Amino acid sequence: MLYQTYQLYADMMQPACSLADIASTLISGYRRADNSETLRALRAWCEVLALARLTHYRPPFGIDRVRINGRGEYVPVTEEIVIRTPFCTLLRFRREGAPQQPRVLLVAPMSGHFATLLRGTVETMLRDHDVYITDWHNPRDIPLVCGRFGFDEFVHHLITFLHVLGGNTHVVAVCQPTVAALAAAALMAEDGDPAQPPSLTLMAGPIDARVNPTRVNALATSRPIEWFENTLIGYVPLRFAGALRRVYPGFVQLIAFMSMNRERHEQALRDLYDLRARGEHGKADEIQTFYSEYFATMDLTAEFYLETISLVFQRFLLAQKLLDVAGRRVSTDAIHRTTLLTVEGERDDICAIGQTMAAQDLCASLRPYMRMHHIQTGVGHYGVFNGKRWESQVYPLLRETIHMSDEMFG
Repeated sequence: MLYQTYQLYADMMQPACSLADIASTLISGYRRADNSETLRALRAWCEVLALARLTHYRPPFGIDRVRINGRGEYVPVTEEIVIRTPFCTLLRFRREGAPQQPRVLLVAPMSGHFATLLRGTVETMLRDHDVYITDWHNPRDIPLVCGRFGFDEFVHHLITFLHVLGGNTHVVAVCQPTVAALAAAALMAEDGDPAQPPSLTLMAGPIDARVNPTRVNALATSRPIEWFENTLIGYVPLRFAGALRRVYPGFVQLIAFMSMNRERHEQALRDLYDLRARGEHGKADEIQTFYSEYFATMDLTAEFYLETISLVFQRFLLAQKLLDVAGRRVSTDAIHRTTLLTVEGERDDICAIGQTMAAQDLCASLRPYMRMHHIQTGVGHYGVFNGKRWESQVYPLLRETIHMSDEMFG
């Protein structure tokens, strides 16, 4: 009944939120609206109300051009589907007229939000790279006949995508998929696979969630896996293509994330109202854009969510070198020719300092000059891969790592 109760609430709120959205658009289009304190306040109220609903479809990336570093000119960007499975689209951001540059597979997290959460990451990396991204599909739109999608299927998707792209494709994994990305690299290394990545960058991910446990880690270990299955798993309602698929609903994950920083989110929405009411639209637009993206949620298949909780956050199997993928033991010691970069945020309250760095010890077969670690000061979880410090401090290091590896193994 979990999902059905939410859907009932969403259906009841939809008319009011839609009317508020329409009213806000009409007011913003009225030329004299900024001269009226009443209209500014009404627009602000309507925008906050409109944000009270969640959306379940991927927002557009909206990246139509990028400035190529070193050339000082913009080139157009178009999206290109490379391969599509029922659960994911491998999407390329083709830069028309750009020179040949290192190819990068950006592995987006499957954690309740769409891949567009990495829009800023993509925009920055497009300056110097040929960028592809895992555009995961919402399970509530995937029919049951398409089968299961668990942790093993996630890993095999990454390996398949690397085979499709061919050799010399660098991998950058953000947050939760760092575990799957490291496992995929290890399996490919053990096979001597020519498509194994020349570099692997793991950013703010739970490689070893035993280190400096956060509230997220504490919750995962506070109850048996049966509690998560019986309490948090629901069935997609009959009206959707994925009807009766067992899922961990995206709205549950969003509520969990927001509850961790409830006061900050409440203040942000108050700021949105105040800024819009005062006519400071630039700052208000930034807040509205962020929450429009943040409230676009996707579900997770029940098997993927439960297996991730069990394997990564309760039993810590990869960290103990006990992880099996499709019955095959993952040996990170097999990685010899993939440069490793791990990045963490000083203030990260989701993946604390040390959890991602654990990959350095797991990849002990790598020579010291092929292992690098960076702690970015002054940022939390999202600041590792988005924002000013990402662009000015993290990205230059990532770019140099990729380009160095490209020259070594390309």
